[in-house]
Amino acid sequence: ITCRLMTDQPRLLHLGVAIDGAGAHPAAWRLLGEPDAVGAALLQADTYVQRALRAEAALCDFVVLDDALVPGGEGPVALRARLDALLTLARVAPQTSRVGLVATVTTTHTEPFNVGKNVATLDWVSLGRAGWRPVVAGDEAEYAHFGRRETGSQDERWAEAADVVDVVARLADSWEDGAIIRDQPSGRYIDRDKVHYVDFQGPYFTVRGPSITPRSPQAQPLVVIDAGPDAAPDLVAARWADVIVIDAATVSQARARRTLLRGAVGDAGRHPDNVFVLVRVEVLLAVTDDAAAEELAALDGFEPWTARDDGLRLVGSTETVASALAAWARADATDGFVVLPARLPVDLDRFAQGAVPALGRAGVFRTAYEGTTLREHFGLARPRNRYATGERGRS
Repeated sequence: ITCRLMTDQPRLLHLGVAIDGAGAHPAAWRLLGEPDAVGAALLQADTYVQRALRAEAALCDFVVLDDALVPGGEGPVALRARLDALLTLARVAPQTSRVGLVATVTTTHTEPFNVGKNVATLDWVSLGRAGWRPVVAGDEAEYAHFGRRETGSQDERWAEAADVVDVVARLADSWEDGAIIRDQPSGRYIDRDKVHYVDFQGPYFTVRGPSITPRSPQAQPLVVIDAGPDAAPDLVAARWADVIVIDAATVSQARARRTLLRGAVGDAGRHPDNVFVLVRVEVLLAVTDDAAAEELAALDGFEPWTARDDGLRLVGSTETVASALAAWARADATDGFVVLPARLPVDLDRFAQGAVPALGRAGVFRTAYEGTTLREHFGLARPRNRYATGERGRS
């Protein structure tokens, strides 16, 4: 078996940052000032603007905002309020200029036409920095909010999600570039030959199209999908994802998982180099390793932060955390990381101001943005339009 270990020129990592809630630790809000003030801040758009700006200053590829159709958590310390991710990031977009904005969307109870319109709108508002993360309903309570149908199996939910992603991609292509002509002498606003029906028919819904939102700056906003442990999301990710997020506790686990997913991408008829596999990592940082351990113990005194056997958690100084991430890059185990700060904004600030510059000095992360769109951050070309004469769809 041949792999690149400790090479002189490791791959440059891609970094996403989760900015939802008070942080990944279930008791994070307990140490972040007055509870009422913290609760109010989590329902203010400026909170997420400031977090996105911190990530942008650190040259991160994107921020991701979680969403669900039920309140989060059940315990006494759980935060049980959230804002809509797409709407919130639409507010964040005009205040930022480079960082990508990835919104979580529950596909199970959301009409695909609306998803396509809303994601395209975020791409327009952000001037080409939108992405979206499809998830499926996983709770009976979510179905109870809508009451329109019975709970399907996990495989059925992901089969439906695959159709939603397919329809969103088709709707994105339903307007060709140049469809808007604004010809005042003739009174023609659009060239109707460049606007297409998608005519999708499947077991879950039928969508004729076209979209009411013209083709957006990226043409196809990036699709981010969390893989496994079930096979169903892996299959959807292999066919549709631009970014696949995985859990892995060790370099060898990550490398093996990434190899399998790249093989699945190839089997789906796509080029594996156009799909990026990122490892989810929880971080808690302090000035020293001992200080970080003490701060974690203080949080755990309110509510233990249960570790997952298959997950990666780094607790230590910014240099310790950066060194660990750089080692994964040099081992060719991942294309990057989605960082979950234990406490927001504390660990986001420490990661952005300390760990990220250290990664840059180590030669495993960018020292400047080279493009303006989320696709450009990943080196991905703007896809051709499947409906335009002589052009192919996305690959």
